Amino acid sequence: MKTWIEKQKALIDFTLASLARRKIKNLGLLLVYTLIVFLLASVMLFTHALRKEAGKVLENSPEVIVQRLVAGRHDLIPPGYLEKIGRIRGVQKKEGRLWGYYYDGVLKANYTFMVPQPDALMAVESGKIAVGATMARMRGLVPGNTISFRSYSGKLFSFEVSSVLPNKSELVSADLVLLSEADFRAFFELPPGYYNDIVLSVANPLEVRNIATKLSTLLPDSRPILREEVLRTYESIFNWREGIVLVLLSGAILAFAIFAWEKASGLSAEEKREIGILKAIGWETGDVIKMKFWEGALVSLAAFLLGYIAAYLHVFRFSSWLFEPVLKGWAVLYPRFELTPEVDGFQVATLFLFTVFPYAVATIVPIWRAAITDPDAVMRG
Repeated sequence: MKTWIEKQKALIDFTLASLARRKIKNLGLLLVYTLIVFLLASVMLFTHALRKEAGKVLENSPEVIVQRLVAGRHDLIPPGYLEKIGRIRGVQKKEGRLWGYYYDGVLKANYTFMVPQPDALMAVESGKIAVGATMARMRGLVPGNTISFRSYSGKLFSFEVSSVLPNKSELVSADLVLLSEADFRAFFELPPGYYNDIVLSVANPLEVRNIATKLSTLLPDSRPILREEVLRTYESIFNWREGIVLVLLSGAILAFAIFAWEKASGLSAEEKREIGILKAIGWETGDVIKMKFWEGALVSLAAFLLGYIAAYLHVFRFSSWLFEPVLKGWAVLYPRFELTPEVDGFQVATLFLFTVFPYAVATIVPIWRAAITDPDAVMRG
């Protein structure tokens, strides 16, 4: 075993020296190879981390959201629905929610106006609002400032900014404006007893689908939305965005694949002479193949490691500035947040398989052909 290890070390040393003799050509290949790995790894790391963040955010979301549909569109829930839903066995808790969208002509962006739930940690007094960090940054707001909004009926409402929501919640609160129930109903002219939707808590998680079925029977104009359906929707969105980026990169990836295949499957005259000389001085065919295999493996491994490390830093230290607009969306109010580093072993293995393994294997056939040829014929070309 020790002899075999020493032999491999000697082959690697010789391979490194051989690569150094053609350093310009190999550095060019390494640079392009690293760039492709970097691009692919950045997309995979970013979308995987976003999926994890979305999962954490939605962990404590309502188990069931009930909306009312009129002509296939989301409409206000009238009085009496909360009482009817409370009669369904298994419903542990029910609450009506108030939320809506407001277009700000100053930023040309939509805000989400929302009334905090009664059990929320943050309560907002009448005449005051709490705003998301992104909105506060874009509008230059700090606690104590006053901001005015013109309602859809033309009335002007002024609010005092009581607080700015924490930066750590910016992923979900970038465009959020929290206000009291009285202010919300006055601003949107919403009558008492009406809600935008109803959230339910179910005593037995295994009965969630049964509760949804009972809701559809009791209230035919309602649409129950389960938490697992929301998670599945987010998963589909991230997969779609990831696919867009990969399609945009497909041309560069295909060009690199052709380039790498040509490089790996064809030997230059200099490389053929080198193989002929090695055969002439006594190298065995197996040793020549191992040496060239190590050459391809070292280049591809170095490119993979450099590209993956660069992608890791790009995603988790520099906020994925290269792909941010596509993968985050096209909203005006972009949140600032740091993703929690998440590495999926399966994704790493897949990326390794499709970037390192094919190039290393592609070097075998042309090297074997050159290695089994008479040294004199190889050196003459």
